[in-house]
Amino acid sequence: MVGLQVSYGDGSFTVGDFSTETLTFRRTRVNNVALGCGHDNEGLFVGAAGLLGLGRGRLSFPSQAGRRFGRKFSYCLVDRSASSRPSYLVFGESAVSRTAVFTPLVTNPKLDTFYYVELTGISVGGTRVPAIRPSLFKLDAAGDGGVIVDSGTSVTRLTRPAYVALRDAFRMGARDLKRAPDFSLFDTCFDLSGKTEVKVPTVVLHFRGADVSLPASNYLIPVDSDGTFCFAFAGTMSGLSIIGNIQQQGFRVVFDLAGSRLGFAPRGCA
Repeated sequence: MVGLQVSYGDGSFTVGDFSTETLTFRRTRVNNVALGCGHDNEGLFVGAAGLLGLGRGRLSFPSQAGRRFGRKFSYCLVDRSASSRPSYLVFGESAVSRTAVFTPLVTNPKLDTFYYVELTGISVGGTRVPAIRPSLFKLDAAGDGGVIVDSGTSVTRLTRPAYVALRDAFRMGARDLKRAPDFSLFDTCFDLSGKTEVKVPTVVLHFRGADVSLPASNYLIPVDSDGTFCFAFAGTMSGLSIIGNIQQQGFRVVFDLAGSRLGFAPRGCA
């Protein structure tokens, strides 16, 4: 047993012991899994029973136990505020949904932790946004830029030029809706109080080989109890873009590491 200290980008950290243990999943035993036991958990870790690392790094659970499960897993994230159904995580062959559309995983030799994919464009209202070019999301030789799919990030962050083009296209398509003041990191909000139904532009993420059409609830979200909804994307000055968990809600997201591909199955939580 050795000491453990891990820090995350949001300032959360854990300090404790690092050891190995045998884990049992139903009737499947996985020996010598490296895990940490935190004695001082701060930040977003406070109150959590634990943290299961699902990244591509050597210490993540899929990397340690991948051979026992065919190097395949998937998860489905439900909207905690609107559903009584639980989210779930599946390992093995049954993790791969037949209805998923797949895009190849991209390898970043400089940073092996994240799941990089190739985003080639975004459509709003059925039309590709011209200014959102594949070059905005390119992973360069130095390991900078690119697009990752991350369950631990809430709001999708797009490199600033791509976000501004997306936001402006959405504002144009939703120009008949009453605007509301900015809220937190959201700069495109609407006052939908008193309305039971509204029409908003469609949003489609175009990955290489896979078009992912987002439900409206995955990009226009309530931020208060007074009918204020905000466009759930944000810009970043970093070259790295992140597909967050709000946009993944309701999809079964499939990580087929054996096939080096990532899939999205719409309405996959049923």
